[in-house]
Amino acid sequence: MPLPRISAAELMTENPRTIRDDDLMGEAMDVLQTMDFRHLPVVDENGELVGMLSDRDLRALDLLHSPDAEAADRAQQKARLPVSAMMSGNVVSVGPDADVTELMELMLENKIGALPVVDGEGEVLGIVSYVDVFRGLLEEA
Repeated sequence: MPLPRISAAELMTENPRTIRDDDLMGEAMDVLQTMDFRHLPVVDENGELVGMLSDRDLRALDLLHSPDAEAADRAQQKARLPVSAMMSGNVVSVGPDADVTELMELMLENKIGALPVVDGEGEVLGIVSYVDVFRGLLEEA
């Protein structure tokens, strides 16, 4: 059964919260935790996408939960690093016209839970998560 024609622009959360690559990791941790985000696009001084931070990245670095004093100290040291030191570079992104099939294929191939949606200059227009894809498909069913 063919999938409905749904574009990234129809599924995305528009104007998502981003963080600069020269901001500190402590701020990124605060944004992810207090706003209950799982993905945070990273932009440069021109607003162009240069990376991505996820809650999974922070968990892998023991930055979300520090069970002991030594781990808490390491987390504090990492919190003072720039986002560029911890972000995932070479981020996979799509344009607003990408269809739902392409979104799913990219997420599966790259084992990622969200895709930034960018314009021709690399400026972040939105973000599409796997939950957005599921929701869009269910609404079309």
